[in-house]
Amino acid sequence: MMNTSKLTLVSGAQLQAAVLGPPAHILNPIVAAGSLNLLYGRPGVGKSFLALGIARAAATGGSFLGWRSPRPHRVLLVDGDMSAAEMQRRLALFGAAPPSLQILLAARRRGPALDLAQVEAWERLKASWDDPELLVIDNRSSLSGVTGRDPERWSELRGFLKIAQRQGRAILMVDYTNRDGALRGDSRREDGLDLVMALRRPSDWRPPDGPRVEIHFEKARDLHGAALEPILAQMSDGDGGVASWRHGRLTAPMLDRAVALLREGVSAEAAAHALGISAATAYRLQRRARASGLLPGMRLRRRRR
Repeated sequence: MMNTSKLTLVSGAQLQAAVLGPPAHILNPIVAAGSLNLLYGRPGVGKSFLALGIARAAATGGSFLGWRSPRPHRVLLVDGDMSAAEMQRRLALFGAAPPSLQILLAARRRGPALDLAQVEAWERLKASWDDPELLVIDNRSSLSGVTGRDPERWSELRGFLKIAQRQGRAILMVDYTNRDGALRGDSRREDGLDLVMALRRPSDWRPPDGPRVEIHFEKARDLHGAALEPILAQMSDGDGGVASWRHGRLTAPMLDRAVALLREGVSAEAAAHALGISAATAYRLQRRARASGLLPGMRLRRRRR
Protein backbone atom coordinates (compact mmCIF):
# COMPACT_ATOMS: atom_id res chain seq x y z
CA MET A 1 0.00 0.00 0.00
CA MET A 2 1.35 3.40 -0.98
CA ASN A 3 2.17 5.82 1.83
CA THR A 4 0.50 9.14 1.00
CA SER A 5 1.02 10.89 4.34
CA LYS A 6 1.97 14.53 3.96
CA LEU A 7 5.61 15.48 4.52
CA THR A 8 6.53 18.32 6.87
CA LEU A 9 8.74 20.92 5.20
CA VAL A 10 10.58 23.77 6.89
CA SER A 11 11.96 26.89 5.27
CA GLY A 12 15.60 27.88 5.59
CA ALA A 13 14.53 31.02 7.48
CA GLN A 14 12.50 28.96 9.96
CA LEU A 15 15.41 26.61 10.54
CA GLN A 16 17.79 29.53 11.14
CA ALA A 17 15.39 31.09 13.63
CA ALA A 18 14.71 27.85 15.53
CA VAL A 19 16.18 27.49 19.00
CA LEU A 20 17.97 24.14 18.95
CA GLY A 21 19.76 22.72 21.93
CA PRO A 22 23.19 21.08 21.68
CA PRO A 23 23.25 17.38 20.78
CA ALA A 24 23.14 14.96 23.69
CA HIS A 25 26.45 13.17 24.07
CA ILE A 26 27.33 9.82 25.57
CA LEU A 27 31.01 10.78 25.40
CA ASN A 28 31.64 14.36 24.37
CA PRO A 29 32.51 15.18 21.62
CA ILE A 30 32.95 11.86 19.83
CA VAL A 31 29.90 9.71 20.65
CA ALA A 32 26.47 11.32 20.46
CA ALA A 33 23.21 9.70 21.51
CA GLY A 34 21.75 7.74 18.60
CA SER A 35 24.99 7.81 16.61
CA LEU A 36 26.58 4.97 14.63
CA ASN A 37 30.36 4.80 15.07
CA LEU A 38 33.22 2.57 13.95
CA LEU A 39 36.68 1.94 15.36
CA TYR A 40 39.07 -0.15 13.26
CA GLY A 41 42.70 -1.17 13.04
CA ARG A 42 45.10 -4.07 12.57
CA PRO A 43 45.04 -7.04 14.98
CA GLY A 44 46.90 -6.29 18.20
CA VAL A 45 47.03 -2.52 17.75
CA GLY A 46 44.87 -1.82 20.82
CA LYS A 47 41.29 -1.61 19.54
CA SER A 48 39.80 -3.55 22.43
CA PHE A 49 41.68 -1.47 25.01
CA LEU A 50 40.33 1.73 23.45
CA ALA A 51 36.79 0.33 23.17
CA LEU A 52 36.89 -0.70 26.84
CA GLY A 53 38.14 2.75 27.85
CA ILE A 54 35.28 4.39 25.96
CA ALA A 55 32.71 1.98 27.44
CA ARG A 56 33.94 2.51 30.99
CA ALA A 57 34.10 6.29 30.70
CA ALA A 58 30.52 6.39 29.42
CA ALA A 59 29.36 4.04 32.18
CA THR A 60 31.04 6.00 34.99
CA GLY A 61 30.26 9.49 33.74
CA GLY A 62 34.02 10.01 33.66
CA SER A 63 36.64 10.87 31.06
CA PHE A 64 39.01 9.06 28.73
CA LEU A 65 41.69 10.60 26.49
CA GLY A 66 40.14 14.02 27.01
CA TRP A 67 36.65 12.88 26.05
CA ARG A 68 34.08 13.39 28.81
CA SER A 69 30.77 11.78 29.68
CA PRO A 70 28.24 14.17 31.26
CA ARG A 71 26.70 11.46 33.47
CA PRO A 72 26.78 7.69 34.00
CA HIS A 73 25.15 5.75 31.15
CA ARG A 74 23.99 2.18 30.76
CA VAL A 75 26.57 0.46 28.55
CA LEU A 76 26.69 -3.05 27.07
CA LEU A 77 29.99 -4.36 25.69
CA VAL A 78 29.58 -7.40 23.42
CA ASP A 79 32.95 -9.16 23.17
CA GLY A 80 33.56 -12.29 21.14
CA ASP A 81 37.30 -12.90 21.27
CA MET A 82 38.49 -12.49 24.86
CA SER A 83 38.57 -14.96 27.71
CA ALA A 84 36.91 -14.10 31.00
CA ALA A 85 40.32 -14.00 32.74
CA GLU A 86 41.76 -11.56 30.22
CA MET A 87 38.72 -9.30 30.39
CA GLN A 88 38.98 -9.34 34.19
CA ARG A 89 42.65 -8.32 33.95
CA ARG A 90 41.90 -5.47 31.56
CA LEU A 91 39.00 -4.21 33.64
CA ALA A 92 41.31 -4.03 36.67
CA LEU A 93 43.69 -1.80 34.70
CA PHE A 94 40.91 0.78 34.42
CA GLY A 95 39.97 0.67 38.09
CA ALA A 96 36.68 -0.31 39.73
CA ALA A 97 34.08 -1.36 37.19
CA PRO A 98 30.79 0.58 37.42
CA PRO A 99 27.54 -1.37 37.88
CA SER A 100 26.09 0.27 34.76
CA LEU A 101 28.64 -1.53 32.56
CA GLN A 102 27.45 -4.93 31.35
CA ILE A 103 29.68 -7.31 29.39
CA LEU A 104 28.67 -10.23 27.17
CA LEU A 105 31.59 -12.65 26.82
CA ALA A 106 31.72 -15.36 24.19
CA ALA A 107 33.32 -17.67 26.75
CA ARG A 108 30.24 -17.37 28.97
CA ARG A 109 27.64 -17.37 26.21
CA ARG A 110 25.37 -20.34 25.64
CA GLY A 111 23.75 -21.37 22.41
CA PRO A 112 24.78 -20.57 18.83
CA ALA A 113 27.13 -17.77 17.81
CA LEU A 114 25.65 -14.28 17.98
CA ASP A 115 25.17 -13.32 14.33
CA LEU A 116 23.83 -9.78 14.56
CA ALA A 117 22.57 -9.83 10.99
CA GLN A 118 19.89 -12.27 12.13
CA VAL A 119 16.59 -11.40 13.82
CA GLU A 120 17.00 -14.21 16.35
CA ALA A 121 20.34 -12.83 17.56
CA TRP A 122 18.92 -9.38 18.20
CA GLU A 123 15.95 -10.85 20.03
CA ARG A 124 18.28 -12.89 22.24
CA LEU A 125 20.39 -9.82 22.94
CA LYS A 126 17.41 -7.59 23.73
CA ALA A 127 15.93 -10.20 26.04
CA SER A 128 19.11 -10.11 28.14
CA TRP A 129 20.28 -6.51 28.17
CA ASP A 130 19.43 -3.66 30.54
CA ASP A 131 18.26 -1.24 27.82
CA PRO A 132 21.77 0.18 27.11
CA GLU A 133 22.30 3.75 25.97
CA LEU A 134 25.61 2.72 24.38
CA LEU A 135 26.16 -0.63 22.67
CA VAL A 136 29.80 -1.54 21.96
CA ILE A 137 30.19 -4.46 19.55
CA ASP A 138 33.75 -5.79 19.80
CA ASN A 139 32.87 -9.18 18.44
CA ARG A 140 34.58 -10.47 15.34
CA SER A 141 32.33 -13.54 15.15
CA SER A 142 29.23 -11.32 15.22
CA LEU A 143 30.54 -9.04 12.48
CA SER A 144 32.37 -11.64 10.38
CA GLY A 145 31.02 -11.61 6.85
CA VAL A 146 28.77 -8.69 7.75
CA THR A 147 31.16 -5.75 7.70
CA GLY A 148 33.38 -7.44 5.15
CA ARG A 149 32.67 -7.97 1.47
CA ASP A 150 29.03 -9.04 1.62
CA PRO A 151 26.88 -5.93 1.01
CA GLU A 152 23.65 -7.86 1.53
CA ARG A 153 24.72 -8.95 5.00
CA TRP A 154 25.78 -5.40 5.83
CA SER A 155 22.36 -4.15 4.73
CA GLU A 156 20.70 -6.62 7.10
CA LEU A 157 22.89 -5.57 10.03
CA ARG A 158 22.42 -1.90 9.24
CA GLY A 159 18.65 -2.34 9.38
CA PHE A 160 18.86 -3.50 12.99
CA LEU A 161 21.36 -0.78 13.84
CA LYS A 162 19.01 1.86 12.45
CA ILE A 163 16.22 0.62 14.70
CA ALA A 164 18.54 0.88 17.69
CA GLN A 165 19.51 4.40 16.63
CA ARG A 166 15.90 5.53 16.37
CA GLN A 167 15.49 4.35 19.95
CA GLY A 168 18.27 6.76 20.93
CA ARG A 169 20.97 4.12 21.37
CA ALA A 170 24.55 4.96 20.39
CA ILE A 171 26.54 2.14 18.78
CA LEU A 172 30.29 1.63 18.51
CA MET A 173 31.49 -1.23 16.31
CA VAL A 174 35.07 -2.52 16.41
CA ASP A 175 36.46 -4.02 13.22
CA TYR A 176 39.69 -5.12 11.53
CA THR A 177 41.51 -3.71 8.52
CA ASN A 178 41.83 -5.46 5.19
CA ARG A 179 45.18 -6.62 3.83
CA ASP A 180 46.05 -3.09 2.70
CA GLY A 181 45.44 -1.68 6.16
CA ALA A 182 42.26 0.10 5.08
CA LEU A 183 38.67 -0.37 6.21
CA ARG A 184 37.20 -3.71 5.16
CA GLY A 185 34.37 -3.99 2.70
CA ASP A 186 32.66 -1.63 0.28
CA SER A 187 33.50 2.02 0.87
CA ARG A 188 29.77 2.81 0.64
CA ARG A 189 29.43 1.21 4.07
CA GLU A 190 30.88 4.42 5.53
CA ASP A 191 27.93 6.46 4.21
CA GLY A 192 25.70 5.58 7.16
CA LEU A 193 28.37 6.10 9.81
CA ASP A 194 28.66 9.23 11.93
CA LEU A 195 32.23 8.61 13.11
CA VAL A 196 35.09 6.49 11.78
CA MET A 197 38.25 6.21 13.92
CA ALA A 198 41.35 4.42 12.62
CA LEU A 199 43.98 3.12 15.05
CA ARG A 200 47.60 2.87 13.91
CA ARG A 201 50.89 2.18 15.58
CA PRO A 202 53.38 5.08 15.59
CA SER A 203 56.36 4.62 13.28
CA ASP A 204 58.71 4.29 16.27
CA TRP A 205 56.53 1.79 18.18
CA ARG A 206 58.30 -1.15 19.82
CA PRO A 207 56.75 -4.17 21.62
CA PRO A 208 57.81 -2.92 25.10
CA ASP A 209 55.68 0.19 24.47
CA GLY A 210 52.51 -1.85 24.91
CA PRO A 211 49.25 -0.03 24.04
CA ARG A 212 50.56 3.07 22.26
CA VAL A 213 48.44 4.18 19.33
CA GLU A 214 47.59 6.96 16.96
CA ILE A 215 43.87 7.72 16.66
CA HIS A 216 42.88 9.24 13.33
CA PHE A 217 39.41 10.58 12.56
CA GLU A 218 38.63 9.56 8.99
CA LYS A 219 35.00 10.63 9.16
CA ALA A 220 33.33 12.81 11.77
CA ARG A 221 30.04 14.53 11.08
CA ASP A 222 29.94 16.51 14.31
CA LEU A 223 33.63 17.20 15.00
CA HIS A 224 35.23 20.48 14.03
CA GLY A 225 38.53 22.29 14.40
CA ALA A 226 41.03 20.90 16.91
CA ALA A 227 38.72 17.98 17.76
CA LEU A 228 39.56 16.51 14.34
CA GLU A 229 43.31 16.44 14.95
CA PRO A 230 44.83 12.95 15.40
CA ILE A 231 45.61 11.83 18.96
CA LEU A 232 48.62 9.96 20.28
CA ALA A 233 47.71 7.85 23.33
CA GLN A 234 49.74 5.51 25.52
CA MET A 235 48.88 3.36 28.50
CA SER A 236 51.45 3.02 31.28
CA ASP A 237 51.65 1.50 34.75
CA GLY A 238 50.02 3.49 37.53
CA ASP A 239 49.45 3.24 41.26
CA GLY A 240 47.73 0.23 42.80
CA GLY A 241 47.69 -1.73 39.57
CA VAL A 242 45.49 0.84 37.82
CA ALA A 243 46.96 1.97 34.52
CA SER A 244 47.22 5.59 33.47
CA TRP A 245 46.75 7.00 30.00
CA ARG A 246 48.74 9.85 28.50
CA HIS A 247 47.45 11.55 25.41
CA GLY A 248 48.09 14.58 23.24
CA ARG A 249 47.48 15.93 19.79
CA LEU A 250 49.53 14.28 17.08
CA THR A 251 51.42 16.99 15.27
CA ALA A 252 53.90 14.84 13.34
CA PRO A 253 54.65 15.99 9.79
CA MET A 254 52.76 14.35 6.96
CA LEU A 255 55.90 12.39 6.00
CA ASP A 256 56.05 10.73 9.43
CA ARG A 257 52.39 9.83 9.27
CA ALA A 258 52.80 8.37 5.77
CA VAL A 259 55.86 6.37 6.84
CA ALA A 260 53.92 4.90 9.78
CA LEU A 261 51.32 3.54 7.36
CA LEU A 262 53.78 2.37 4.71
CA ARG A 263 55.81 0.45 7.29
CA GLU A 264 52.67 -1.48 8.16
CA GLY A 265 52.39 -2.57 4.54
CA VAL A 266 49.64 -0.13 3.59
CA SER A 267 49.68 0.72 -0.12
CA ALA A 268 50.34 4.29 -1.18
CA GLU A 269 46.79 4.63 -2.46
CA ALA A 270 45.30 3.36 0.81
CA ALA A 271 47.60 5.74 2.71
CA ALA A 272 46.38 8.61 0.55
CA HIS A 273 42.78 7.79 1.47
CA ALA A 274 43.58 7.53 5.17
CA LEU A 275 45.57 10.79 5.26
CA GLY A 276 43.18 12.78 3.10
CA ILE A 277 45.78 13.50 0.41
CA SER A 278 46.01 12.71 -3.30
CA ALA A 279 47.52 9.46 -4.54
CA ALA A 280 50.22 11.45 -6.34
CA THR A 281 51.22 13.12 -3.07
CA ALA A 282 51.30 9.75 -1.32
CA TYR A 283 53.62 8.32 -3.98
CA ARG A 284 55.91 11.37 -3.65
CA LEU A 285 56.06 10.82 0.11
CA GLN A 286 56.83 7.16 -0.47
CA ARG A 287 59.71 8.00 -2.81
CA ARG A 288 61.03 10.60 -0.38
CA ALA A 289 60.87 8.11 2.49
CA ARG A 290 62.84 5.54 0.49
CA ALA A 291 65.44 8.11 -0.55
CA SER A 292 65.85 9.09 3.12
CA GLY A 293 66.27 5.47 4.23
CA LEU A 294 63.02 5.48 6.21
CA LEU A 295 61.67 2.52 4.28
CA PRO A 296 64.67 0.23 3.83
CA GLY A 297 64.17 -2.75 1.58
CA MET A 298 60.69 -1.72 0.46
CA ARG A 299 59.71 -1.52 -3.19
CA LEU A 300 57.58 1.22 -4.59
CA ARG A 301 54.02 0.11 -5.14
CA ARG A 302 52.73 1.13 -8.54
CA ARG A 303 49.14 1.87 -9.36
CA ARG A 304 47.51 -1.08 -11.09
CA ARG A 305 46.16 -0.30 -14.51
